[in-house]
Amino acid sequence: MQKKNSKNFATISDVAKYAKVGKTSVSRYLNGEQDKLSELLRERISSAIEHLDFRPNHSARMLKAGHSKLIGLLLADVTNPYSIDILQGIEQVCRREGYMLMVCNTDNEKELQKSYLELLEAHRVDGLIVNTADMASQQLNHLKQVSCPLVLVDRIDTSLGVDSVGLDNEAAVIVACEHLQDRSYEAILTITESMEVAPRKARVDAIEAFCQQSSTLSCKSVEIDKNNEPHLIKTISDFMGANKEFKKTIFAINGVTTLCVAKALQKMGLSIGPQLGLISIDDPEWAQLFEGGITVMRQPSREIGERACNRLLSRIQGNTEPAQHIQLAAKLIIRQST
Repeated sequence: MQKKNSKNFATISDVAKYAKVGKTSVSRYLNGEQDKLSELLRERISSAIEHLDFRPNHSARMLKAGHSKLIGLLLADVTNPYSIDILQGIEQVCRREGYMLMVCNTDNEKELQKSYLELLEAHRVDGLIVNTADMASQQLNHLKQVSCPLVLVDRIDTSLGVDSVGLDNEAAVIVACEHLQDRSYEAILTITESMEVAPRKARVDAIEAFCQQSSTLSCKSVEIDKNNEPHLIKTISDFMGANKEFKKTIFAINGVTTLCVAKALQKMGLSIGPQLGLISIDDPEWAQLFEGGITVMRQPSREIGERACNRLLSRIQGNTEPAQHIQLAAKLIIRQST
């Protein structure tokens, strides 16, 4: 009998037929019940498996047992360094616990998000983690249809009644603003992308609240489009002109806006120095190199991913306690920009 064509996967039936035994015997052999088989049967089954290059269908076996050992991860923007760190933290837990990770990048497209959710559910993932970093509130509506355990990363949304893990945005902003106040800054220009995304709005609101309570700090908040550099350049130029006599700083709300600001400053021929500071939430690797380094509030991104995955696994294993919203602290890294 010729070896089975490698393009066609051998089945338990093929093994049983070649070994001239029943499918039950093959199943016992594969499930570790070889002590229930005679030595002759074990040898025949072993030879058949080797000859046919049989590989057990672990997915089918897992599904039959009631779980797939698959975790789905929905990312809003895989190019965002924050998202990559989240992914690495989740992947580390999955490897340790014997789960496979299916990653889908929605590229902030609502219809693509819907399609990926359907795809992940079709693969019967045991649970789903959603990195909502750049998702507007209305994009979260699709998540209400998810039937498996779900954990959100980077956003607290109590309306969904699911666990979430992210940064303590208010605490991070307070530490950053206290640092700026200690360094005698007087005017802050806050740069953010669309504030339809809840974490960004939380950060901007916290900066404005701090400045309202401060007798020495004033602030102005501006929304930008990362693809509209002329608008950002004009915004910075207007801020510089309106605050000539004050020690001023730009507060970039995340890694994406920090990069936009850095590029704009270079194009404008402006350097970070005594009269113009720069601070960011997020710590992309290049931030250490830009003009002596940018001061940042570093997010514990990998830990956020790990905590989210551990939380999801506890739900998969039957944890039914009320939803938890876990907020982790950022760390102030002081560099030359302030």
